[in-house]
Formats: sequence, C-alpha cells, structure tokens
Amino acid sequence: MPSEPNPASPNPETPFTLSIPQAALDALRQKLALTRFPDELDDAGWAYGAPLADVKRLAARWADGFDWRAAEAGINALPMYTRPIAVDGHGTLDVHYVHQRSTVAGAVPLLFVHGWPGHFLEVRKVLPLLMASPVDHSDGHVSFHVVALSLPGFGFSEAPKKPGFAGRQYAELFNKLMLSLGYEQYVYQGGDWGHVLGTHAVAHFGGKHIKAWLTNMPMFRPPSFLSNPLILFSSKLPYADSALRARAQDAMAQYRAKSFGYMAEQATQPQTIGYSLSDSPVGLLAWIYEKLVAWTDNYPWTDDEVLEWVSVYWFSRAGPTASARIYYEMTGGSGDLVSVLSTKRTSVPLGLSYFPREALQGPPSWASTTGRVVFTSTHTKGGHFAAHEQPEELVGDVRKMFGKGGPAYGVVPGKDGYDA
Repeated sequence: MPSEPNPASPNPETPFTLSIPQAALDALRQKLALTRFPDELDDAGWAYGAPLADVKRLAARWADGFDWRAAEAGINALPMYTRPIAVDGHGTLDVHYVHQRSTVAGAVPLLFVHGWPGHFLEVRKVLPLLMASPVDHSDGHVSFHVVALSLPGFGFSEAPKKPGFAGRQYAELFNKLMLSLGYEQYVYQGGDWGHVLGTHAVAHFGGKHIKAWLTNMPMFRPPSFLSNPLILFSSKLPYADSALRARAQDAMAQYRAKSFGYMAEQATQPQTIGYSLSDSPVGLLAWIYEKLVAWTDNYPWTDDEVLEWVSVYWFSRAGPTASARIYYEMTGGSGDLVSVLSTKRTSVPLGLSYFPREALQGPPSWASTTGRVVFTSTHTKGGHFAAHEQPEELVGDVRKMFGKGGPAYGVVPGKDGYDA
C-alpha cells in the first residue's frame, strides 16, 4: 500500500481549495483599466524589454476575456493541501503543497521544488507522468509519490515574517514537510531556486533522508586550486566536457549581459521593486512575461497560459513582493550567485539534466564540487522551465536515473518504484 501520513505528526494536512474573492477580481479589472502605459522607441522589439504591443494585448485580455474562474477550477483539480510547519527561529508557517500518491505500493517519494518566477503549477504536466503505474507503460516505468510545495512567500504558502529565512531554513521546512507526510526517505528534483535550495537540503539532510537528487539547472560553484585542485585540473583538459563547458560559458555570458538586472534588484532592494509588483498588475505582468519568453526555448506561450501563471503571483497569499525576497535572503543582500552555492560536498547521488536554453549551468566536471554525479543527460530543446516546456524529457531523465537499471535505482530502501 502507498505510504500514509505520519500519525505522529501533530499538524495534520488540510485540504486546500483555491477561491479568489470576487472583490479581488473586480479590483484587478479596475487597476487594469487605470493603467498608464509607457512609450516605446520605434522598432524596439525585445531589445529594451517586454514589447509594448505584447503587454497591451495581454493586459486587455486579462481585463476582458481571460476566465480566471475556469483557470481556478483547473488548479483545484490538483490534490492540494496546507499544513503548518515549524521552522527554528521563524515560528510556524502554513505551507501549501500538491500531494499525489501513486497506486503503486513501492512508489518512490519525490519532492519537487520550483523557483522564481515559477510556482507550484510547474508540476502539473509532470505529475501524471511521475505517478503513473508501471503497468500503464510497456516498458514498466518507475512510479513516484509526488509532493510539490509552494515555497514560503510564493503561491499560497505563508511568507516568513523575519529576516534570515535562507538555505538552512528552507532545508528544514522541506524535510519536516516530507516527514510529516510519512516519507522518512525520499528523492528530490528541482530547477532554479529548487536547484539552489536542493544543494542546501542535501547538505543538511542528504544520506539520512534525501537519498538522491536530480537538477535541471546544473549550476555549481567553479572548482578552485585550494579546495578542488583535481577537479580544477581535469576541467581544464581539452577533452573534459568541452562542448557543454563552451555552451555553459556562452549561456552565462549572455545572462550576465542581458538578463541580470532583475537579479541585482531583487537581491539588493526587493522592497523597492515590490511596491510596483504589488500595486501594478501590468508592472507584474511585464516583469514576469519577459522571463517566460526570454528563458524558454521558443515555447509557444498562449495568452491565457501567461495570464494564469502571472495571476498566481497577483493573487498569492503574501503578494508578489514576498517571493522576490528570496534573492536577498539567499545572497545576504549581495546578489552574488556563487555565494548561494557555497555548501559542502556530499556523496549523495546527483543527476544532471542539461537543456540548451537554460542560462545558468556549468559543465558536469564542476558538479563534482557539490555531489557524486551518477547521471548526466543532454537535450536538444528546452529552457529554464523544463517541467513545463519539456515534461516528457524531464520525466524521462527521472525515470532513467531512478528506474530499473538506473544509477539510483532502489536508493530509497523498500521503495524502488514498482509493485512487489
């Protein structure tokens, strides 16, 4: 039988149904009607940011035509819950999450963690693929119990009230959530902040609780002569993952040249940009829409798809500003990308999924500074939001890593992903 919630947990989960008050929908339309749009230079295209014509079209659709209630009903089709989780030094936070149990007795517990500007809905396309029974497929795919939370301050999770909620605190919250659901041992998958927070979660709880993990944003601290001399030397050899290294360096250079502004702002003055994101729906729309287009691999976004995505931020429990603060807390207000990856190396099995339009990635040789790499997969299409853009490809990597014959098969004792 599938795992059951931990009966010893003092805080049982509560089923969650999303229901935005009509007054909030009316207020959104009023704000949209009062929007003062900026001007735009002739033939600017995307060179200066989100094009005016795109944002005007989306704003008009958001005000008249986009059916939030239909989107809300679709979201409510997901098995959602909330549960209070106590975090040392930060009191108790009410955490929102999707939790889908497989019918397979030996399903592997998996924690899926999103980033910014993503949210829990990134799990929607991969969820049925991950928890499907092996008998549903001729090749007998491995099956998972899936937990996908809204990070604190994102979506419908409560936000921290005090400064200092960073790597250790996220790791503690993740682990306590999984333990409360009866998952003493589990695997982990994440991208964006889900990757960064994964390095912290594994550093604190790897081995005992987190048995292996797979990242689709394989960004790691570069090796140094003092701490990783052998890795540094091997990474300089001409045959050492040279193609991936060149691609990673090019992607990072483009990111720093054209896409780093949001990071600098949110990591240093999140409160300042927060006034615009919280008060102006068009400001929030443009801020996120730019990333949805720029960070994906020609993904064919529909207007309603974009508006549902942005609406989760607009209607979020704590408001859009709360999610931006993760950049400040994780970097200490410095905006230093390397500092967020300064965790100790572990022997926990690590898998790498490379998608070509992911801007933040390093060569596989660098990954050895963080963990024991057992799986690497390189794709020809896909970007930052792999679970949304290329769900079959990402799930394929998960299956190859954790299924029979994979390098992390049977890593969770008694839960190999198949019926006995």
